[in-house]
Amino acid sequence: MRATILYGPRDIRVEDRPDPTILEPTDAIITITAACVCGSDLWPYRGVQQVSQPTPMGHEYCGIVEAVGKAVRAIRPGQFVVGSFAASDNTCAHCQYGYQSSCVHRQFLSGAQAPMFRVPLADGTLVATADVPPDHLIPSLLATSDVFGTGWFAADAANVKPGATVAVVGDGAVGLLGVLSAKQMGAERIIAMSRHPARQKLAREFGATEIVIERGDEGVARIKDLTKGTGADSVLECVGTQESMMQAVRATRPGGGVGFVGVPHGVGLDGEQLFYSHVRLHGGPAPVRRYLPHLIDLVLKGVIDPGKVFDLTLPLDQVAEGYRAMDERRAIKALLRP
Repeated sequence: MRATILYGPRDIRVEDRPDPTILEPTDAIITITAACVCGSDLWPYRGVQQVSQPTPMGHEYCGIVEAVGKAVRAIRPGQFVVGSFAASDNTCAHCQYGYQSSCVHRQFLSGAQAPMFRVPLADGTLVATADVPPDHLIPSLLATSDVFGTGWFAADAANVKPGATVAVVGDGAVGLLGVLSAKQMGAERIIAMSRHPARQKLAREFGATEIVIERGDEGVARIKDLTKGTGADSVLECVGTQESMMQAVRATRPGGGVGFVGVPHGVGLDGEQLFYSHVRLHGGPAPVRRYLPHLIDLVLKGVIDPGKVFDLTLPLDQVAEGYRAMDERRAIKALLRP
């Protein structure tokens, strides 16, 4: 099969690789219906996160089950499935508490930007739909695999409640779907921090009530101004830099919460400053598997359309353009069709 491989900074290729096979009795092999490029894929693409060898790329996926191992019970060939970027057994103590991305048997997945994909721990990782969905729902179902589930976790971790004032730091796909998540959770005011008109427009479609273009100290001051000096009840940090984390913490009112889901790079926190802020922090790799059944149900019922974040669709052999477009911010998120 032809699969996406990262060789080094901005060196993304599509090349021949062996078809995946069942390696463990808990595995499943799926034919990919759609995959995509994740914002976190840009860290190694840019060279910020080093790769030591040619690396298969992609961890967001949906498709049709082709084969399962002999120990798989809940997943069957022919089913349409969506899975998390972190394989989990969904039975250990951490999974039962709803933190499948900290499963004792966790495996972070990669290699889904390809026609076929091996999913370990299939029964605990994959969620099947009752029927094969129509093609127009595929982008939104794909979004639940990671980017929507991560935005939902950001809102959940920030303790978004009905009537709350929420600020969202980051206008990538996760931040935009954090806006959508906060709206679904009943937030009254949602302040999206964005400088890009197309992203501002989508943020408003998803439920943003106000837009703040300032960043850093000016961004914090603007949030305080909009909240009469108080700060937001909940802030979603969806970038992963020092500036974005401090902007999130400082824009939160005392007693409020920050949900941080941007993969951190060079982020450090001042313990004394955090101590006196009275701000709660919670985040990490999103336990997408916890939310998948609910999010898939919302999509299938037509309640939401998170697939709007895909503003570029490419065949797999043009995946390099998808990376370039996202890196240059010409696209929010690139969907790939094998």
